[in-house]
Amino acid sequence: MTSTSPEAAISAVGLKKSFGDVVAVTDVSLSVPTGTVLGLLGPNGAGKTTIVRMLTTLLSPDGGELRVAGIDVTADPMAVRSVIGLAGQYAAVDENLTGRENLRMVAKLTHLPKASIAPRVDELLERFKLTDAADRPVRTYSGGMRRRLDLGAALVHEPPVLFLDEPTTGLDPASRNDLWSVIEDLVAGGTTVLLTTQYLEEADRLADRIIVIDKGGIIAEGTAAELKSSLGQTIVEVDFDGTELAERAKPVLATVGEASVLTTTVSLQVKDGSAALFATVRALDAAGIPARNVVVREPSLDDVFLRLTGDVAS
Repeated sequence: MTSTSPEAAISAVGLKKSFGDVVAVTDVSLSVPTGTVLGLLGPNGAGKTTIVRMLTTLLSPDGGELRVAGIDVTADPMAVRSVIGLAGQYAAVDENLTGRENLRMVAKLTHLPKASIAPRVDELLERFKLTDAADRPVRTYSGGMRRRLDLGAALVHEPPVLFLDEPTTGLDPASRNDLWSVIEDLVAGGTTVLLTTQYLEEADRLADRIIVIDKGGIIAEGTAAELKSSLGQTIVEVDFDGTELAERAKPVLATVGEASVLTTTVSLQVKDGSAALFATVRALDAAGIPARNVVVREPSLDDVFLRLTGDVAS
């Protein structure tokens, strides 16, 4: 498990949480150095959001030690709230207010000096490309615009630590890329980020380190490169015209490498990609099973995720 350190902007040791008989988080320890991004990766129900809610004072832990920006989360939750920003899975903005009014309201709630509110709001509207829509009701905003406004609201008081709970869920690829760029700019400016996600590409791009959570506990951690190399194998993917052919092919290809099926694709984990490619083609030809496409590639986070959790990330 990850140990904490004096430089950690976010740390947890032995974190636990249950809801009745259901264990949501069990013995989780993590440490996020200042100015870095930690990605919490895991399937739905793995415990990611519960961990975030405990670290941001929204839930009380059943056990463990939590510190954010050096502050004991349990002992002084109000102090923690003053140094964090939180953007959840769904944009927490008032649809009946304009974008500008939403940011002004948050500025007042976070006790920004009155003279600072207008310039800070203008700065955030420009930063998140919302100036042209600033005086329109939020109900007229697209999903990507609402998400950018929500992130802007989390940053009104310039918190040094930011928690992002699946911030790009439901966004189109262009909006997702825009938000990724914003997060990268924040980190370059010294912000510390804890990010939960089911998007493997998101974790690969943004996170300095990744922790994989499943059934409330940590099952793997490291950089994206370390997690990929942990498989120590090459992937051969064989696409078929239909799930029936893929299922027929699985036992045939299991003689070549460790085989798994995802809809119409059989994925093989092998040690020698070139030799396995020829063996795959020969085995399918001998069995009379036509393949649509065969490719050889290096392991991805998808492969790591599937191997560790037995699930496919959304």
